[in-house]
Amino acid sequence: MEDLGHPVSYLVAKRGIPVFSSEGENLGRVVKVLAAPEANMFDGILFDTSWGPGGHRFVDAPEVGQIYERGVVLKIGAAEVDSLPKRRP
Repeated sequence: MEDLGHPVSYLVAKRGIPVFSSEGENLGRVVKVLAAPEANMFDGILFDTSWGPGGHRFVDAPEVGQIYERGVVLKIGAAEVDSLPKRRP
């Protein structure tokens, strides 16, 4: 896995940064961070697993391991991604 930089808050996570499984496999790119910042509540991440349409998956906040400047590492393995809920952006 590449250098992802320093850990950051969900409040500054950027669209387009890569999402990695717990084993370090690149799963896709962040589409949207879902949160209620006024309540300081992080809900999860919507990410795109494909180069075409239809690959959006939602990962709930407890399954997000760490958010970095240049990437997100999940607590789940690559094999579990297909079981994540599909969502539209």
